[in-house]
Amino acid sequence: MRPDPRLRDAFTAPVILGVLAGAVVLAGTVPLRAQEPLTLQQAVAMAQEHGLLARSAAATRDAARYRDHAFYSLRLPQLSVGGTVPAYNRSIIPVLQPDGSTVFRPQDQLSGDLTATLTQSLPWTGGDLFFSSSLAEVSISGQRTERTWSSTPFSVGLRQPLFRSNAARWDRREQPVRLELAERQYREAREDIALRTTNLFFDLYAARVQLANASTNAAVNDTLYTLNKGRFEVGKIGENDLLQSELALLRARNLADGARLDYQRALSALRLALGLPADAPLEIAVPADVPAFEADTTRAVAEALRNRAAVSDAELQQIQTRRRVTEARLNGGPGATVQASYGFNATGSEASLAYRNLQEARQFSLSVAIPLVQWGARSENIRAAEADRDRAASDTRAALEQTALDAHFAALQLEQARRTLAISAKADTVAGRRFEVAYNRYVIGRIAIDNLYIAQAEKDQALGQFVQALRGYWVAHYALRRVTLFDFEAGRAIR
Repeated sequence: MRPDPRLRDAFTAPVILGVLAGAVVLAGTVPLRAQEPLTLQQAVAMAQEHGLLARSAAATRDAARYRDHAFYSLRLPQLSVGGTVPAYNRSIIPVLQPDGSTVFRPQDQLSGDLTATLTQSLPWTGGDLFFSSSLAEVSISGQRTERTWSSTPFSVGLRQPLFRSNAARWDRREQPVRLELAERQYREAREDIALRTTNLFFDLYAARVQLANASTNAAVNDTLYTLNKGRFEVGKIGENDLLQSELALLRARNLADGARLDYQRALSALRLALGLPADAPLEIAVPADVPAFEADTTRAVAEALRNRAAVSDAELQQIQTRRRVTEARLNGGPGATVQASYGFNATGSEASLAYRNLQEARQFSLSVAIPLVQWGARSENIRAAEADRDRAASDTRAALEQTALDAHFAALQLEQARRTLAISAKADTVAGRRFEVAYNRYVIGRIAIDNLYIAQAEKDQALGQFVQALRGYWVAHYALRRVTLFDFEAGRAIR
């Protein structure tokens, strides 16, 4: 469907004089520029790439991606080096004498240690496997002086919680959903920007149409007032008609002044949304036609339930609530931790000697925690977690049903907007022609001035309705994209 180009340009000129006069007035406010006019699709693309909101959305998405990379990087073996270099202590210590007495002597102690550790988390068990190598040195001076080195060239160990929730496994379940949620929220943010840009684009278009129409009306009413003054002087019309003509001229001029301000305000708002400098030249070109695709409601609902962020958010909530139930059941009850290690160590008076005559080093411990009196805290925590799970299930169902409902009516709204646009385009053409006929008949004295002004008001109203219908179609077009994250015109999901 192609709206009448004459209507889109907003010059439903009743007479050549009115058009030229209006164009002269408009040219004083909106100078012609050599640049190519910006289409709606180009404006949307520019806002999505260079606008401040687009940069914010991209930064949010990038942060989620970086966190995702960091998450999986931390699941790889982690190598670290730590130690104390040096530790100094000067104090008076008790020294046991051969005869069994104790004498207090001053002592200086200088020590240091360095340990390299390689740790690997075990996501399926929730424990940690570690490899370490360390070297330590202690130097004592005072009544006697000695220096000792101690080494553990190799040690392998395991730390494993028992009867506890496996946080690592739950994290691995959540993370892919978190990333997908961030990606979908980014796509929705881009479509929000597209929808906002569409409104700003048509704010500017409506202001431009209103300015052009107001300027034309001012020029036409000026011509009519001049004509009516001549008629009044020769007695063809009464003073009331002359005053009515003058009042219409004053109102038209006032509307033209207001339209200029509205145009500048809308122009500045669109520049800001597109990330353009405040003094950058900007012209827009309204779409010459509208896409001819059919928005099927069934397809719209299916795509919305496949692509929307609400779906990923619902999945994430389900995982998180199940996790909290598991944690409430396991973490509040009896638990244990097993830690075991095996390696070799040695000691010597020099660093090189500390690696000779290695001896086995074994360690095993089982730590047990058994809560005895909790006054019902564990059971209440479990019930609270289960209630949260039920609440999340209800919220999720409501959100998904609302998502489907939004998609269904967005598709219907687009078809309604298409029909409204066709009717408004026809009404604009008819109203413009009617005013032109009324103007010509008034000039030759065949109708009263009241009928002329009624025709002019109807022409202005029809023009405004056409502009709003054109806006309504494109807003519905981008709203459907927003609620489905699907491009029906191209037939593919929005990525």
